[in-house]
Amino acid sequence: MTTQTSLSSQLKDYQNGFLQKAPQDAVKTMSQATTELSESGIVNNSLKVGDKAPDFTLPDPTGKPVKLSELLTNGPVVINFYRGQWCPYCNLEIRAFQQLLPAFQQANAQVIAISPELPDNSLSITEKHELAFPVLSDIGNTVARSYGLVFALAESLRPLYKGFGIDIPASNGDDTYELPVPATYVVDESGTIRYAYAEADYTLRAEPAEVLAAVKAL
Repeated sequence: MTTQTSLSSQLKDYQNGFLQKAPQDAVKTMSQATTELSESGIVNNSLKVGDKAPDFTLPDPTGKPVKLSELLTNGPVVINFYRGQWCPYCNLEIRAFQQLLPAFQQANAQVIAISPELPDNSLSITEKHELAFPVLSDIGNTVARSYGLVFALAESLRPLYKGFGIDIPASNGDDTYELPVPATYVVDESGTIRYAYAEADYTLRAEPAEVLAAVKAL
């Protein structure tokens, strides 16, 4: 039996590869923006364990509405907020949750992912990674805002991202450059958050095995 590589190891390997290839001035600009976002206190103001999870209804890529409170009638829900299908760290994270999906289902938990991208882009990530859980479009970051996760991408990063071929306004359908900080929550059947992870550094994510342990502890 092969041992699944931890998500943190995969993220670190990708980051090391990127750092070896990227121009140093770009790396410095990106690092400074991450530091400034962290110092903004956004994570401190996001929802925590014990808070009530705001209910929401969001469309999946086919337009089907998915309502959190309805999902909770069947068991706990894992909510994963990610930046977009253009983000390689998000793709690694989404794929890692898909790999553990049978274990979450065995624990009677459902997994959903949320990004501010238009439904076509949500469909793209669903098909690319053969996801068997709902990927929802939070247009305008309405839901992410209610969880305290929304920030505007630093002005210094916008030309850099464009140079990398990343067009956030086109992905999200607006020109705000607003994104959620990556975050993962476990919400129990009463609608209470029982596990919370939010991180200003987009290269760091909740470990799916740790999230699964939180589900099993309910």
